Amino acid sequence: MAASRWIRPEVYPLFAAVGTVVGICTMQLVRNITTNPEVRVNKENRAAGILENFEEGQRYSEHGFRKFIRNRPPEVMPSVNKFFSDPK
Repeated sequence: MAASRWIRPEVYPLFAAVGTVVGICTMQLVRNITTNPEVRVNKENRAAGILENFEEGQRYSEHGFRKFIRNRPPEVMPSVNKFFSDPK
């Protein structure tokens, strides 16, 4: 009885949106902890001080998604933009 009072079908899209946002935030946090050259989790790495790791920083900043988007036009929907912007 209590579950039917609190979980209604009208809020399923809200659950989906919040779940997606939490998933994206979790993915970014895990990515930063595991691959960011500025984040040091181990005590040995923290004691090292400033590291000269330019290659690791380059790999972190030039990830696959950025390489994929680099040569694409900065439009979300190019066909819709073309339809409304090109007079015929």
